[in-house]
Amino acid sequence: MARHGRTRAGRWPVQLRYQSGLSGEDYVSLQAWRNASLTCCPLHPDQGCGFARHGTYERLRPPGSRIARWYCPPGHQTFSLLPDCLASRLSGTLVEVEQVAAEVETARTLEALADQVRPDSVLLPGALRWIRRRASVVHATLTILIGLMPQLFAGCQPTLTSFRLRLQVHWVLVALREVAHPHLASLPPPLGFGPRLRRASRPRRAVQQSAGPDPPARSG
Repeated sequence: MARHGRTRAGRWPVQLRYQSGLSGEDYVSLQAWRNASLTCCPLHPDQGCGFARHGTYERLRPPGSRIARWYCPPGHQTFSLLPDCLASRLSGTLVEVEQVAAEVETARTLEALADQVRPDSVLLPGALRWIRRRASVVHATLTILIGLMPQLFAGCQPTLTSFRLRLQVHWVLVALREVAHPHLASLPPPLGFGPRLRRASRPRRAVQQSAGPDPPARSG
């Protein structure tokens, strides 16, 4: 049973799923955040905590998009409803993220792909980081889902091509918001609402300098 009082922010997902069925463009044009509804507090489902709507916040992409949110006073925490079309903790839509990750699977080189997608103001190293970040989190999420849902994804490779064949859909990530909805709270962004994946730590460099090769032996 949930207890009233201060609740740690990491205990509950801040973002929750908004099953709108809209594309990013339609979500903005219809201002669908106005119709978003969260009937009870995730921290206190028995009511009585003063849970109420708490305005909206703006997303950079798609332009003009906003996200509806609510606030729990005793929990000192806000909750927002993210529509299925938008990526979690990444700018843009799930379709836009998937397009980049799918192109990585077929690109001749990442450098060639970066030259195609980067704007003139972004240098090549920045574009490569941007591409790698999106591709790596998508493929890592697919790997997690193969383990979480073996009854559906056994035998799949952690690629969008493999998941498209299995699900018989064109846009995998949008479909997975529905298929994997029981796991969204623990799955990483951009699909789920859990914590970000940790980057592999780089090995530390030795503080002591290398001794180098042994000196040549003296003759005699």
